[in-house]
Amino acid sequence: MRSRLKPTLTWTLLILLGAAMFIPVPYVMTSPGPVFNTIGEVNKIELISISGTETYPTEGELDMTTVSEYGGPQEGLDMFQAIWGWIDPDRRVVPRESVYPEGETEEENTARNVEAFSTSQSYAIAAAMDYLDQPIKEQVIVTSVGLDTPAQDKLRAGDEILTVDGVQMTTPEQVVEAVRSKPIGTDLNFSVMRGDTKLDVVVTSGTRPDDPETEQNESTIPYIGIGIDINYSAEFEIKFGVTGVGGPSAGTLFAIGIIDKLTPGALTQGKIIAGTGTIDPDGNVGEIGGIRQKLIGARDAGAVLFLAPEGNCDEVIGHIPDGLTVAAIETLEDAMDEIEAFNAGATVTPCVK
Repeated sequence: MRSRLKPTLTWTLLILLGAAMFIPVPYVMTSPGPVFNTIGEVNKIELISISGTETYPTEGELDMTTVSEYGGPQEGLDMFQAIWGWIDPDRRVVPRESVYPEGETEEENTARNVEAFSTSQSYAIAAAMDYLDQPIKEQVIVTSVGLDTPAQDKLRAGDEILTVDGVQMTTPEQVVEAVRSKPIGTDLNFSVMRGDTKLDVVVTSGTRPDDPETEQNESTIPYIGIGIDINYSAEFEIKFGVTGVGGPSAGTLFAIGIIDKLTPGALTQGKIIAGTGTIDPDGNVGEIGGIRQKLIGARDAGAVLFLAPEGNCDEVIGHIPDGLTVAAIETLEDAMDEIEAFNAGATVTPCVK
């Protein structure tokens, strides 16, 4: 009689191996995401709409590039997907902690990225206005309010802080000093603009819930639990219409799109130009994540020129898709110069080691 043990063992191992392929693993997979034309529309809504000043027609595309992500703290990535990502050259698999700080939930990560995206738009306005030598308005705003903090239900994200205890606030540092200069338990009188309404709000300072000193009931640094930043705006209205995207990496393309709409002549000369990069109010371009996936996304969208932060050049070299020219940039002015050079048929600044 033939033994049934060997085939039974083989099938058992195959079943176990198959099941193991769907066990969650602590990795995140990224792939090329959609592109958004900053001088165009999505669902008939302009990505950048400007009113209250003269604007000019645009041509072609100025595409902000994105990365799609799979495998957050809640949904997880299984072994099968991870292997697929490792094999596919258009995808990248990285440890989850490189994307999500330890202990951060997917909701917290999303909120952080949404805040960064909003900040990038504010910085893009400042950089574009500076490039065009136009005035910039600055406001100290609340960017976030923590749960179970002294400011919860008192202040809201989007509030403009006018004064604290009667003293005008013009920088985030002034607000921090106003809170920390008084003992814990002090009633702080905030005057804020919420939309078109001026409000007076009292917030009593406390201690951070995650402060180890708090458990010992010792006096520590006063705390109210808000994020604050400078919001930059022009003397006319600039609105952004894209949703469902997070992170700071669209700042440079937003700034270029604003400039294109506010200056005569088509900046792209009808071409599809893509890129990425953070921007600060002074027009400095910063490096970002997922540059290789963004290069692929730009190629797939038909782009002929890609503006890449100089800080990402090490990742760019050797990974430029056929048919795509990459220009390395460090500032908004660099980006404008590289577009002009490309349109003139001149050599752009390449990424070099």
